[in-house]
Amino acid sequence: MLEILSLIRQDGDPNWCRSVPNWDRGPWLETLLGYRRARGNARPRIISSHLPVQMFPRAFFGSKAKV
Repeated sequence: MLEILSLIRQDGDPNWCRSVPNWDRGPWLETLLGYRRARGNARPRIISSHLPVQMFPRAFFGSKAKV
């Protein structure tokens, strides 16, 4: 899924996918390092997570985020 989203974000250009590691393109929200990387990434951000939906903040569901 990360590869597909990365290609969509770059209009199909695979250079970004080849040159930027997975953990920088779609950092894990569950880790402090991943959270910091995600906040520093340009919008629209790609964020990876295995958190159950119940652990997301309520504000998330009123946002324009895609899940």
